[in-house]
Amino acid sequence: MSFSTETKEELSKTNNLANKEQVQAEFIGYLISSNTSIVNQEIKYATESEYNINRFSKLLNNMQILDYQINLQGKLFVITFEEKEIEKFEKLLIINKDCINLKTKEFKENYFKALIRGAFLGSGSINNPKAKYHLEISLSTKENREIISNKLFENGIIVKTLDGKNSYPVYIKDGEEISKFLAFIGANQAVLKFEEVRVVRQMNNKVNRLVNCETANMNKTINAAVEQINAIQKLKKAKKFDKLEDSLKEIAEIRLEHPNEPLSELGNYLKNPIGKSGVNYRLKKIIEISQEN
Repeated sequence: MSFSTETKEELSKTNNLANKEQVQAEFIGYLISSNTSIVNQEIKYATESEYNINRFSKLLNNMQILDYQINLQGKLFVITFEEKEIEKFEKLLIINKDCINLKTKEFKENYFKALIRGAFLGSGSINNPKAKYHLEISLSTKENREIISNKLFENGIIVKTLDGKNSYPVYIKDGEEISKFLAFIGANQAVLKFEEVRVVRQMNNKVNRLVNCETANMNKTINAAVEQINAIQKLKKAKKFDKLEDSLKEIAEIRLEHPNEPLSELGNYLKNPIGKSGVNYRLKKIIEISQEN
């Protein structure tokens, strides 16, 4: 079962059917989703999710909309009922020829969570967080999209929007924002699973960054050592090595004996040990001399 399906299964079991206003708000969320349409004065809601269709039918029954049909069309469950059944919500909805828009001024602030939960159930999806962070809700009109995105923003959840061909999606690609959204609509178990994956991903990313950093530092150390050894060998080949100061000859011989040691360790092999900066100075001096004509 996909993470999106698990989330919808959890939401479909939300125990709020005794609260008529929440039921109404969630139902309207379904109506403004892109999976709901008006055809020949009939409302049609289509989904591949059995959990969605069961939840939607419970909402209909709860509001005494009993004259509806559920049919299977290919992989889609399609629930159909007459348009006149939603005329009782005309205070909250604008019913057009082929779409339904929300009247926000008439909608109670307390029930926007239920509304957005219904919209997510109606046409939302969320990727498996192990693969990537992406949550999306596709709304039926630009007006509905703006209402949903603005309400989420007012509740501290940042979403982005797109203009689709036949729908108007809002989406989130940030892990923290997705977690906040799931908590907002009441998907508490999904939040726990999402956060568990997110923590593991963050740890893996941190480890990878550290490994990459260590690898880069190691490569830098190796390249520097190669340059130093090449300079020493060049001076020996040119018979210029014996003309170096004793301090430079000493560190040069130690570098040749310990090609893999970092500068911080090389200084410990000298008769009179010196620190990393002193070793670095002497080896740079050798490189400079090797580059002289």
